[in-house]
Amino acid sequence: MVATRQHGVLAVSQLREIGLTTAAIHHRVAGGHLHRTHRGVYAVGHKRLTRKGRFLAAVLACGPAAAISHRSAASLLDLRPSARAQIDITVSDRTVRSRPGIRAHRATLLPRDVTTIDHIPCTSVARTLLDLAGELDAAALDRALQRAEVLRVLDTAGVQDVLDRGDGHRGVAKLDHALTLYLPEIHTRSELEARFLALCRSASLPSPVVNGRIEVGADTLEVDFHWPSSCLVVETDGHATHGTRAAFERDRRRDQMLTAAGWRVLRFTWRQLARRPDEVAGTVRAALGCAQAAV
Repeated sequence: MVATRQHGVLAVSQLREIGLTTAAIHHRVAGGHLHRTHRGVYAVGHKRLTRKGRFLAAVLACGPAAAISHRSAASLLDLRPSARAQIDITVSDRTVRSRPGIRAHRATLLPRDVTTIDHIPCTSVARTLLDLAGELDAAALDRALQRAEVLRVLDTAGVQDVLDRGDGHRGVAKLDHALTLYLPEIHTRSELEARFLALCRSASLPSPVVNGRIEVGADTLEVDFHWPSSCLVVETDGHATHGTRAAFERDRRRDQMLTAAGWRVLRFTWRQLARRPDEVAGTVRAALGCAQAAV
């Protein structure tokens, strides 16, 4: 049954498709078999709708080009919870206005900007992140990005696509910045090295040897940075070169070999270098001080 598939809600056009006249619809409303939720949308059998029923009712009320969006889409996509009673809808029809329980946003959505979740039209993960970026602070946006990655729905190409087409959208700059900080794989090794060296200079740390080689038994290991007099190694980890299982195993073995040979190894990610530079500098300074004191 259509009503069951649609979480208990039907548009008036669908009621007419199954043969109900206007008079028949009014008769069923009077008899308590249909309950008006929005103009032109009815709940079948009872007034109490599930969250998904309320979402679909809002979409049906706004027309065929409407989709759940913004915080409501984030909730439906499981990117972040929302306790808001008002439902966010994006629609290209400029005649559609916000109404009780519905907050209407106007934008042109391409087919790839819309997906379907349990029969409910909803903005894609990429488009939803762009819309969230226009409303959330940096920390909340970062958590939404993390959740998307945990769910394995973070499509970086899709996000870049909506950014490229998002001229004038207030979330573009914030999402672009958040993505740059969040995804270390978009940074090259040289960018990571430049960031760390700039941090060393700004924190007045001793200059390290860059991409130097250390003899460990019969092996020669190249490391990102090291201070020979302090037996300290720093590796800057980018996802592109360190994110695979093989790389993880290789890095652990290298660290063990260096530790056994008397070196201390510290690893820092792009996110740490970009977001917690003072913390990174303090850790390196403490390690250099400890190492020098032990010599």
